[in-house]
Amino acid sequence: MRIDAHQHYWNIERGNLGWLEEGTILYRSYLPNDLKLSLNKHGIEASIVVQAEPKHEETDFLLSLAEANLSIAGVVGWLDLKSPNYKDVYERFKRNPKFVGFRVMIQEMADPNEVLTPSYIEALTYFAEQKQPLDLLMRASQLDAVVRLLEKVPHLHAVIDHIGKPQIAAGELEPWKEQLRIIASYPNVYCKLSGMVTEADHSQWEQKQFAPYVQHAIECFGSKRIMFGSDWPVCLLAATYDQCMEVLESALPEAYGTDEREALFGGNAARFYQL
Repeated sequence: MRIDAHQHYWNIERGNLGWLEEGTILYRSYLPNDLKLSLNKHGIEASIVVQAEPKHEETDFLLSLAEANLSIAGVVGWLDLKSPNYKDVYERFKRNPKFVGFRVMIQEMADPNEVLTPSYIEALTYFAEQKQPLDLLMRASQLDAVVRLLEKVPHLHAVIDHIGKPQIAAGELEPWKEQLRIIASYPNVYCKLSGMVTEADHSQWEQKQFAPYVQHAIECFGSKRIMFGSDWPVCLLAATYDQCMEVLESALPEAYGTDEREALFGGNAARFYQL
């Protein structure tokens, strides 16, 4: 099964997501029918829809969409790990078979070291013991906190969103390269080849810019722990769905074969999210 392992849906009529800017292409509703043609064109049979708002109501909304749309293979929701009843909320979400995990939004923390505080470590250790898939969202400047998190919770079953958001527009590779290599040394951690176009210059990026980042991620994680994600519709700030596909295809090693492509475009996501 070909899977887009990272995309979003939202309904602006539910209330404005705080990070959406009026006047941008994103300031409207994006729902399953809006993505259907792109998925069909590229033979994508299902997708993983990821939360775009840090509220439990967001997870409920996405689960309701998943129940009504077969194209949604799973939902990565949000869980308030600072709440004393987070385990109860987690158990409620888990009762829905389309719930496949939740996302820890280090990117939104005023200090990324917050994820290293005792309450977070206790919660994430619990989920590591549960072998619960987690998405980790961070900027490249916050990767050091992720390295230290994995030192404390080495068995975390996690995927790095958007290859750790390196500074592609500036052409920066270090210290992202070394930090990603350290993170990849933990065998339960995967990496999404997603969200790259929005880390480049939105109006003047070139395909060749992405190859060093994609190929380094593949070198670090191997062919069994990487997955394709479009990051649609956020990607529309810089590229169409078709262009995201072209960027990734052009950046893959020349010798990338059928088995590796099947893993990248679905097999690894299915295994990671326990579909």
